[in-house]
Amino acid sequence: MTSETSQMPELSQPAGPAPAGPAPADYSPFAHLTVPNAPLYRQVMRAFLTAKERFAVHLRPEDVHAALDAGSRPADVEAVTQALDKLVDWGNLRADPDHARVTAVEDFYRRRFIYQLTRAGEAAEAALGTYDEVLGRRGELQAVALHDIVTQLRALLVIAAEEEPDPAKAYVALSVLTARFTDLADNARAFMGSLQRTIDLHDIEVEAFLAYKDRLIQYLERFIQDLITLGGRIALLIGELEEQGRVEPLLRLAAARESADAAPEDAGHAEAAAYEKWSARWSGLAQWFVSGEGRESQARLLRGRALGSIPQLLAVVRQLNERRAGRSDRSADFRTLARWFAQAPDDAARHRLWRVAFGLHSSRHLTVDADTLAERAASPEPASTPWSEARPLRISPQLRRTGSYERRGKPRKVADRGEAKRRLAELAARQTEETRRARDRLVTGGQVRLSRLGELDPLTFQLFLRLLGDALATWRPGTTTTAATSGDGSMEIRLTALDDGSTAEVHTPDGVFSGPDHLIDIIDLTAGHGNRAAPAPVPVPAPREGASPRFTEDR
Repeated sequence: MTSETSQMPELSQPAGPAPAGPAPADYSPFAHLTVPNAPLYRQVMRAFLTAKERFAVHLRPEDVHAALDAGSRPADVEAVTQALDKLVDWGNLRADPDHARVTAVEDFYRRRFIYQLTRAGEAAEAALGTYDEVLGRRGELQAVALHDIVTQLRALLVIAAEEEPDPAKAYVALSVLTARFTDLADNARAFMGSLQRTIDLHDIEVEAFLAYKDRLIQYLERFIQDLITLGGRIALLIGELEEQGRVEPLLRLAAARESADAAPEDAGHAEAAAYEKWSARWSGLAQWFVSGEGRESQARLLRGRALGSIPQLLAVVRQLNERRAGRSDRSADFRTLARWFAQAPDDAARHRLWRVAFGLHSSRHLTVDADTLAERAASPEPASTPWSEARPLRISPQLRRTGSYERRGKPRKVADRGEAKRRLAELAARQTEETRRARDRLVTGGQVRLSRLGELDPLTFQLFLRLLGDALATWRPGTTTTAATSGDGSMEIRLTALDDGSTAEVHTPDGVFSGPDHLIDIIDLTAGHGNRAAPAPVPVPAPREGASPRFTEDR
């Protein structure tokens, strides 16, 4: 027994007086992340987590060695044993004497341990797993979640309309609503972050990025269209629930059901805490979809960021195409020039390169004839000769008087540009006539649906796109009608949103222009039709405000 007791202090924790007050936080289980042998420690801890999932509590060093990856596994078990002992020192693992394999007295005195996870080690691995998951998540724009939110809000309206709402149904509907909204918000935030990293990535392969760009833009356009329609519908459902005062009773029913199993002494506090939690969740949902005074909703901000990312992606594509075409910017030119300077064989070559690149060399505005050059070659002047002692250079008085030494000759013939002017006049007249016919084609004579415009030729379609862009640029939150004038002041467009969810298609020889349908009124101000006053914008919320039509190729 004496020998046994002499071995036990190695395994027991050091005894001492209990510290007064709360113990400081101990983060030593994270120490294995910053040491030189960190990859081995991480593999060992993952082996213990895998064993715990299989309900294995204790592992021997041989078991851990066999569970490691074959490519990075140490050659002998002793290295794994040393890693296990270090993890025990940091508090990630606990070591217990392994008496199961003792068959002789010598085995009893031999140092053998089995290891298992501690609470601190398991908590550290859970935190690292969450960190890796959040850091590697790309996120997604969940249009399906928008449909689920609409479904659950309608279910809440039905439950709230009952004389005695069912607490179980209210709790389930609110729980599903909260879960879907949380997934939508978290995934949207992660996706926009990964999208920005994609936009900022300049060393990506060109072909891969171009193929990814088309799918990504279609993905963004589809989500934006769903967010415009379903986001407005969600905002209306939230407003209907809040206006009729149905939200608070439902939240109290959910809080009472959630705290029903609380301990008797904590029942009142648990219900109050649960109600505060449900109120905060509902407030976050409402603020995400409904704008307030001086504050835009998160759905609108997300839509703006998604819309803004499309031209950013196209700008990256333009840069990649310029790089493929051989075009370079000033910074690339300077880097190439610096490389040439570094590769120059001597200082004389570097000076010549400097003069060629920047034009900073001696004066070249004086012309020296062949006789003077031959004379200077026969008897050169040393570079150290002062100006006052050097032989003068003869300059023509005409060059000194006029600054020019050109011989006068016959004046140039005056070119006859009558034919060029005539062709330019014909071209201007033809363009004016085509523009007039395009204006006449677009004039609606009153409000019509955008889908009733019919097929447009390319010139008329370009004029229509400019007018539509001017109208959408003046669109502001909270309005359903807007009016704008073209840049040359010749035409006026009045656009009114529709809430029936219909889609308009304008056919052209190059493709089909599609988007949410609107009421449109186009007026030719040059033809005397501009005497009608534009209707004032109606300041009422519209679920389809800021709709962004899209252009798709005609397959």
